[in-house]
Amino acid sequence: MAEQQLGVLKALDVAKTQLYHFTAIVIAGMGFFTDAYDLFCVSLVTKLLGRLYYFNPLSEKPGSLPPHVAAAVNGVALCGTLAGQLFFGWLGDKLGRKKVYGITLIMMIVCSVASGLSFGDKAKGVMTTLCFFRFWLGFGIGGDYPLSATIMSEYANKKTRGAFIAAVFAMQGVGILAGGFVALAVSSIFDRKFPAPTYAVNRALSTPPQADYIWRIIVMFGALPAALTYYWRMKMPETARYTALVAKNIKQATQDMSKVLQVELEMEERAEDIVQDPRLNYGLFSKEFAKRHGLPLLGCTSTWFLLDIAFYSQNLFQKDIFSAIGWIPKAATMNGIHEVFMIARAQTLIALCSTVPGYWFTVAFIDIIGRFAIQLMGFFMMTVFMFAIAFPYDHWIKPDNRIGFVVMYSLTFFFANFGPNATTFIVPAEIFPARLRSTCHGISAATGKAGAIVGAFGFLYAAQPQDKTKTDAGYPPGIGVKNSLIMLGVINFVGMLFTFLVPEPKGKSLEELSGETEVEK
Repeated sequence: MAEQQLGVLKALDVAKTQLYHFTAIVIAGMGFFTDAYDLFCVSLVTKLLGRLYYFNPLSEKPGSLPPHVAAAVNGVALCGTLAGQLFFGWLGDKLGRKKVYGITLIMMIVCSVASGLSFGDKAKGVMTTLCFFRFWLGFGIGGDYPLSATIMSEYANKKTRGAFIAAVFAMQGVGILAGGFVALAVSSIFDRKFPAPTYAVNRALSTPPQADYIWRIIVMFGALPAALTYYWRMKMPETARYTALVAKNIKQATQDMSKVLQVELEMEERAEDIVQDPRLNYGLFSKEFAKRHGLPLLGCTSTWFLLDIAFYSQNLFQKDIFSAIGWIPKAATMNGIHEVFMIARAQTLIALCSTVPGYWFTVAFIDIIGRFAIQLMGFFMMTVFMFAIAFPYDHWIKPDNRIGFVVMYSLTFFFANFGPNATTFIVPAEIFPARLRSTCHGISAATGKAGAIVGAFGFLYAAQPQDKTKTDAGYPPGIGVKNSLIMLGVINFVGMLFTFLVPEPKGKSLEELSGETEVEK
């Protein structure tokens, strides 16, 4: 058995880091920036939607979204994302990365704008339109996951491939920050232009009618960065690995990469044999695939699933934490616009302190210590911090211990991003064969989103107090926050065990990892 790699792919593997690598990071990264912005910005405006559309003049508290509406607004985009990851992942292997990449971007632009427009001004009409377009927005975002990762891994050289894919993923952090900054800017302008009394002073006037524009502007702004990169996305040539190994057009791949790398590449003679080898054409559901890639695929899907349960359940504790440390005052002491400002400020501070640095630590260290070590360490530290918050939970919620609580909470999410949140995105784009790469990444990502749905909703119900009188309006009693945190710690520990199924791709070529270079002499 001889290892043979196409010359054009070898040229990509040993290419020096140059401008086109950074162009690819920016183009793929802007898609991810938009994904994060669109998925996370809705959490900044849900309180405002409640005040606007579910206002009850007799209530002592401002209006809030009923549980089923809140679940729909937050969850429908996650469901769309899951479906999009599977569908566009498969399509990216059938039609090519570039074609499908354009389709997902147009979907994201159109649905971002549309989710800010609504039929009618009654709660039902507004929420239905918002949910409908957020589902399709999620569907487009779903396609961006497998395609961004696959395109970046297929363009990168083998020495710094991990850092490049991680940099694309790190744009998620920048997107979350941008959501916070846009909300801060829009709410401050409106707060200055349309001053309003607090809810406690005057219930009816505390949310001026102009506040309806705030959430629409914030939601629609997500279309802008996506629209700006459309032209560049369409100018990118198809990746050489897709053209050569899947479309089997080695001549075209060699021409494309000669332009990109700005060097003359020769087409080698036995190239056709490498690509045409019948034993390398097994399908996703074949015995050969199960034998070669079954366990790694199980490793990728299970770790992403378990991580996202923990990662998306963080929202449960955010409101408790923000209220506990006094970052967000009681709702009745603010007007509707000011509340948006305070929520955005709190989320932006958390993102700046813990979320964003974690992503860039991964970029810096992934090609030095490897994916496996980062993922193992991340899951381990998350387990430790979850337990450290959970067991003495009653101690942490006392006013004197607030700072310690925030530090522990921030460190948990620092190690999620300098850990499995980044590596589960990177590895599936490296270890599978080119003709199934996008599909397998889509399957892994969709399993992750299933975990996100469990984390965001399962734990929303689970974290309710066991005492019936203390639950949030409309929710049945649960197991309480402390027990929920203990469960999340156990989930992170199981994630650590499943990490042992995932191979280490550091420093190897994609063809070596997927076994596509094995040809009989």
